[in-house]
Amino acid sequence: MSSPSVPLFRFGVVADPQYAALEPNLELDRYPAKSLAKLKEAIAEFNRHDLAFVVTLGDIIDRHWGSFDDILPVYETLRHERYFLLGNHDFAVAPEHLRVVANRVGLSSAYYDFAHAGYRFIALDGNEVSLFASPEGDPRRDEAKALMRALNDAGAPNSHRWNGAISDPQYAWLAVKLHEAKAAGEKVVIMNHYPVFPENSHNALDSERLLALFAKHDHVVAYLNGHNHAGNFGTVDGTYFVNFKGMVDTEDSNAYAIVAVYEDRLEITGFGREESRVLALR
Repeated sequence: MSSPSVPLFRFGVVADPQYAALEPNLELDRYPAKSLAKLKEAIAEFNRHDLAFVVTLGDIIDRHWGSFDDILPVYETLRHERYFLLGNHDFAVAPEHLRVVANRVGLSSAYYDFAHAGYRFIALDGNEVSLFASPEGDPRRDEAKALMRALNDAGAPNSHRWNGAISDPQYAWLAVKLHEAKAAGEKVVIMNHYPVFPENSHNALDSERLLALFAKHDHVVAYLNGHNHAGNFGTVDGTYFVNFKGMVDTEDSNAYAIVAVYEDRLEITGFGREESRVLALR
């Protein structure tokens, strides 16, 4: 029997390094070129701990395909297993690279799952239905436009071209994975670049659909995301929605976290601007 005072495992979290060799965006308080040094600092801290893995919740780079050549070697210094999700800025590259963004960070599929110590981690590809991730002429662009029109007509705040959604096949896959985890007695942590709750202009285009699905599964304990660099937090029926702050923001302060998973709670230790939280599990 594990002790409530000893974690089952810990993992690291990075959101939105959005590295590029670009001048700062002073209006948004973003310093993309400084993310290399911030990531090195975060990895040095991660390497001091016994972690099961480190996940980056999307927006690894911005603008230039060559940005991957600069930032991926920094991840090579991490002594833990690493997982990547993709975000909208990872697709802000030349059109000829769009189909191989996932491959560039070592992913055979941009959505996937893995199990660890009684937990099922499900990584979603929230870019699949969007105006940026698919090549011109792909039907998923039209699907994204239709979703945005519907949201706009409903007065929703998230009908923006920088948001995305998962496809019907990915949704069906997610539903199967949730049932498999339930049958295996696993708790589930969902990870996506895009938030779905609380209501916000950065939320996924399909946030209502995803929330309705999660509501049917009481073993979904947490949903972790980036994208909204200011961070956010909410709870629905015992599921925690944690929006981690963007590493790229501010000239000199960092943002990353270590999550300790206990039998009865999740303890998030925030570094720099990231907040620390204790989340009791039902």
